[in-house]
Amino acid sequence: MTSPDPTTRPPRQPISLVVLGDSIAWGQGASRPADRLAPRLVVGLAEHGVEARAEVLAVPGARSADLRPQVDRALTLRPDLAVVVIGANDVTHQVPPEQAAADLADAVRRLRSAGAEVVVAAAPDLSAVPHVPPALRGPVRAASDRLRRLQEEMVRAHGGRVADPEHRGSDAFGRDPSLFSADRFHPSSAGYAVIAAALLPEVVSAARLGTDAA
Repeated sequence: MTSPDPTTRPPRQPISLVVLGDSIAWGQGASRPADRLAPRLVVGLAEHGVEARAEVLAVPGARSADLRPQVDRALTLRPDLAVVVIGANDVTHQVPPEQAAADLADAVRRLRSAGAEVVVAAAPDLSAVPHVPPALRGPVRAASDRLRRLQEEMVRAHGGRVADPEHRGSDAFGRDPSLFSADRFHPSSAGYAVIAAALLPEVVSAARLGTDAA
């Protein structure tokens, strides 16, 4: 009988990825399921040598306060990596930004305490949405920016990572209306490609830590 080679390592297991948040995290507006955010992140991770299996726990329409039950479900899966996309509905429903950021901080804290790496895509600049009247774009941009700044502070304070800190994804949507779907609010399939590309550098970095843990 041949003895096993002691230098041979067992193959790495796929990391467990959970995607939490709102309709963008869920993928509303994409033409095909494969074009949604989670499948695109799985493909992008594979291209960087990280195998992942994804579970989407996001709920369309969710605000930051709605993250708690999503995190409850996520913790039962013992994820290596959590991606959270949240904030747009807090802006549209005029949730006080301090409260929305505190709700997000609670989610990040709980996920990090359970050992998961956490990457957050903060509130987008909703002034880029085509049906926002020109007269309201300034106030909407200011509200989006205020929430995003508070989110980023809270996420980093609780050990999470902020994706796309240069806001390249939001800037792209402001330049190209074709990135929106037919409802002129949610991303199109092309829009999800832009979002995934913006998130991927931080997601890959976090996932490599998750791979080591797995």
